[in-house]
Amino acid sequence: MHLRSDWRLILRRAWSIRLLILAGLLSGLEVALSVWGGGALIPPGAFAALSGVVTAAAFIARLVAQKGFPDA
Repeated sequence: MHLRSDWRLILRRAWSIRLLILAGLLSGLEVALSVWGGGALIPPGAFAALSGVVTAAAFIARLVAQKGFPDA
């Protein structure tokens, strides 16, 4: 496995990367709220469901050609 030569550009501009970061933040927020007792404000599983939707969107974004890349 080799990194693409434009990996820095991909990290900055690819929607799949942005959405995966958002999914990670939602998962972390769910854990943080459960640890600090704020889980009562949000229905159980809400962040997990949102994270799943965002991850599915990232999967789709990875397959779609995006503008601004050399091979797009």
